[in-house]
Order: sequence, then structure tokens, then C-alpha cells
Amino acid sequence: MKPPTIVVRPAPGRNSRAIVRLGAITVPAAIGRSGRTVIKREGDGATPIASMRLISGFRRGERNGRLVTPLALRRIRGDMLWCDQPDNACYNRLVRAPFGASHEEMRRGDGLYDICLVMDWNISSRVRYRGSAIFFHLIRPGYEPTAGCVAVSLRDMRRLLPHIRKGTIVRVL
Repeated sequence: MKPPTIVVRPAPGRNSRAIVRLGAITVPAAIGRSGRTVIKREGDGATPIASMRLISGFRRGERNGRLVTPLALRRIRGDMLWCDQPDNACYNRLVRAPFGASHEEMRRGDGLYDICLVMDWNISSRVRYRGSAIFFHLIRPGYEPTAGCVAVSLRDMRRLLPHIRKGTIVRVL
């Protein structure tokens, strides 16, 4: 069975806005503050124009209750971090605290990663400085831009999740 495809198209008006479509479901989204790019670099604030497989996911169990999805979601623990330091051997990988190199906390106070799907951007075949932590996650209020991820509202994520499984393609146009 062919995995479903999530299509992320630029929205008119602002380069940090997008439209996400999965089958008959169409929802607004935020993307990188610098818009989209074909040449992704660490820290550029752009969302890569690419087709990326969903390879895993995380959830904050105490915040979002029961989620309906065929995608296995790991519960986020307080010691889970994501390395974003290009010269570290763990670059663009999940690591555990304590961890001295630059990283993002997966258990964020702002709730962005309460549901966080990992896209295979620079993971299966890593290249230093090509970008890290490119996720499909929850939105900031007002659809504020991301650092390069794709973000949707909790309500819309709940609508999409039942149709998402490992191998689902996220195609950013």
C-alpha cells in the first residue's frame, strides 16, 4: 500500500505561511520565517523544498490525551533533547540530558512539540550544516513562523493524524 502524501504549498501573501493538504483535508500552516529553500543550511530559518518521509513521532501524553493515529508516537520525557550542533557526532539526533552541545528540548514549555512528527530531513544521510530538527509540529499563536518546520494547529493535527503513518511523505513545494 502506497503511503499517503501531505502536500505543503506556499500560501499567498506571506512567505512564512502555507497550505497543507492530505486527501480531502486542507488546513493553514506556518513554515520557516525565511520561507522555503532548495539549499537548506543550519540556522537559515527556511523550510526545505523536498519530499520527506515521516520516520517517527513524539507526544506529550499529559497534555493532549488520546490521539488516533497509526503512527507510533513516543512519549516525551524530560531528558529528551535534539542535537543541533553541526560539528557534534550526534548532530540531528535525539540525545539525552545531560548533553553539553547545542540542542533543543523536546519537552518544551510552549507546547510546540506536544505532538511532533520527525521528517527525514538530513537524518538517514546526514550532512553537517544541512539543517536539523525539521519537524511537523504544533503552531504558535497567530501562525507565527517556525525555524524551518511545518506547523499546524492542535485541532488540525488531530484531523490529520488518523491518516498519517510511518512512511507518509511530506512534500514541500
